[in-house]
Amino acid sequence: MEISLLDPASYVGGQPHDQFRWLRENAPVHRHEELDGGPGYWAITRYDDLRAISRNHAVFSNEPSIMIAGTGVEAPDDNKMMLMCDPPYQTKLRRLVSGAFTPRAARDLTPRINHLAKQIIDEVIERGECDFVADIAGELPSYVIAELLGIPLEDGRKLYQLTETIHSTPDAVPEGAQVAAATEMFIYAASVAAKKRENPGDDLVSQLLAAEVDGHRLSDMEFNLFFMLMVDAGGDTTRNLVAGGVLALLERPDELARLRGDLDQLLPSAREELLRFTSPVVYMRRTAKVDTEVAGQSIKAGDKLALYYGSANRDETIFDDPDRLDVGRTPNHHVAFGATGAHFCLGAQLARVEIDAILWEILTRLEGLELAGEPEWLSSNFISGPRTMPVRFQAAAR
Repeated sequence: MEISLLDPASYVGGQPHDQFRWLRENAPVHRHEELDGGPGYWAITRYDDLRAISRNHAVFSNEPSIMIAGTGVEAPDDNKMMLMCDPPYQTKLRRLVSGAFTPRAARDLTPRINHLAKQIIDEVIERGECDFVADIAGELPSYVIAELLGIPLEDGRKLYQLTETIHSTPDAVPEGAQVAAATEMFIYAASVAAKKRENPGDDLVSQLLAAEVDGHRLSDMEFNLFFMLMVDAGGDTTRNLVAGGVLALLERPDELARLRGDLDQLLPSAREELLRFTSPVVYMRRTAKVDTEVAGQSIKAGDKLALYYGSANRDETIFDDPDRLDVGRTPNHHVAFGATGAHFCLGAQLARVEIDAILWEILTRLEGLELAGEPEWLSSNFISGPRTMPVRFQAAAR
């Protein structure tokens, strides 16, 4: 079988599960070439191997990058994004914002998130049609992270559009568009920082500007990177899970009817199953710090490894009938938020609250929901989900 995990064409319509299946069975630690002439990397496709690597940051590092194409140049501490460094420094950065993402904080935000979800459906329900991604799936996480950062909700929508450009493959956007999008994000972050320094509030931006790490305030670049991470990570998983998950349900009307018929009981298990089934984050890279071994394969210090979550979440040795969507699946120890360890997704609990809120509104209010055209998928080998998805439904009163 031809294995091409970096080609965006492999992700048209979802993740390349046929390739993943072959790799799990024949080459679970597979040496893969890079498209840009880089040194290549190891594709990790089995669940147990992925979990073992994720739990061992002493050997498998997030530095210098979680992207396969990242350079091997070490960044100074004041230029590191939290996602691209390891404990103990990563732990100190994580601590600056962790209070906003605890289970208790997520519970406290639930009434507001439920209200925003209702408002989003109110905006489209009278029309009877919409672009599901732009008008529904992308709205709630953009609004929630905007509120946490203390910026206008409409700005959250604009920033979400920038992240979409940043995650596209270079050949899918105009030349220089990704650098321009990141630059625009940084300029916006700097303007927010200036306003919050003058008038601090009860928001994450104000907390970050007042915080210290090892006795020092965040540098301008470190703040900008933190801001980008909050916007980026705050939207990707939820947006792509809701869009890809609802598409999976529409393609399986029996499971959709089953879920709608017992929504109170099945929503929690359905949410976890949709996370497993869609796996919105395709991979994260680790870099070996020392010579080591994975599943009998020798790994050299400096080697790149890509952890393919979509493959691990379809591992036949872990999940019964893994290619079947089962909204009642339990237990369901998926790795859509990453495996256990220092780099487990900080916003997992908040994302779950957002997913539940918007799915409840979709499934109880959008009667007759169906596709009105072919979805167009993101041109990305890093984030998986529809970019556009035209739908129609029975128009109703707000």
